[in-house]
Amino acid sequence: MNALRIHENGGPDVLKWESIPDPTSNSNDVLVEIKSTAMNHLDIWVRSGMPNCPLPMILGSDGAGIVSDIGDSVSQFSIGDAVIIQPLVWCGECRFCKTGRQNYCTSMGIFGETQNGTMSEYISVPEKNVRRKPANLNFDEAASLALAGQTAYAMLVRRANLQPGETVLIWGASSGVGSMAIQIAKQLGCTVIATAGSDEKVDAAKNLGADYSVQYKNADVGSTVKDLTDGAGVDVVFEHVGAATWKTSLKCLAKGGRLVTCGATTGPKVEVDLRHIFIKQQSILGSTMGDLASLDEVVSLAESGAVTPVIDSIHKMENGSDAHRRLESGEAFGKVILNP
Repeated sequence: MNALRIHENGGPDVLKWESIPDPTSNSNDVLVEIKSTAMNHLDIWVRSGMPNCPLPMILGSDGAGIVSDIGDSVSQFSIGDAVIIQPLVWCGECRFCKTGRQNYCTSMGIFGETQNGTMSEYISVPEKNVRRKPANLNFDEAASLALAGQTAYAMLVRRANLQPGETVLIWGASSGVGSMAIQIAKQLGCTVIATAGSDEKVDAAKNLGADYSVQYKNADVGSTVKDLTDGAGVDVVFEHVGAATWKTSLKCLAKGGRLVTCGATTGPKVEVDLRHIFIKQQSILGSTMGDLASLDEVVSLAESGAVTPVIDSIHKMENGSDAHRRLESGEAFGKVILNP
């Protein structure tokens, strides 16, 4: 089969679409013929040199396709089923896994980061890493659902405990997690303030359901949020940008507000004035991926039509470097797709 791999870290040109041996399967594995995969910023970080990632590496965490073979112990799927990949890797035995917190697993991993990923013609995965594709989504949409959807859901619901009637500031409406977070927050009955980097993206965020959308290049986000909330601030800040937005994020928090973060795209080093945190009784919460139930909830939302992944562009895997450049450009709104 062919796969999109890196043998060394670097720019988009280190990506190689090459022939490698077909995957081997165990008795509890499902062999999936990949029809579509979706990029995440994780792919860029791994390609660029994320520490402790084994090489060579097949990139990609998200994928959707058709079951082409099953092991003798597989009971929930049949050849021909349309499925999506659960990108989380977990042991199932540690105290976190046994209490349904698989994304806290002591040996947690992610496809395309800690082991070979989805950007190939076929992938063999344990049955527990397979979910049925929502019938109302095409393969490109379905491939875009898992990582961004369960991450956004876990951030808002599991970590921030977002409640109906609350107000949430969502940075980066054009990102995969941002576009999913807007839709999830609206389903929870919340007021959404989203940020975007162009007038076109502002309009797109509103079309997704954002009550207000701020063009952060032309407006002071902190002041705008204060105006929109009559000076109170927001109950939750959905943060994944990092150093560039951190001070503003803290400024936007209301008393008792919660900042939840899953990333540091613009840098991991930030400052915190502890006096504001304890006087205003605020919380800073970290979040990585999501538990299995989070993905199942997002799949249910997708099946009902409550959330729909947003597609920016579609590329051939053999032109994977073009897809990486598109995501790195900052111009994309929604998911960048690669098809075999």
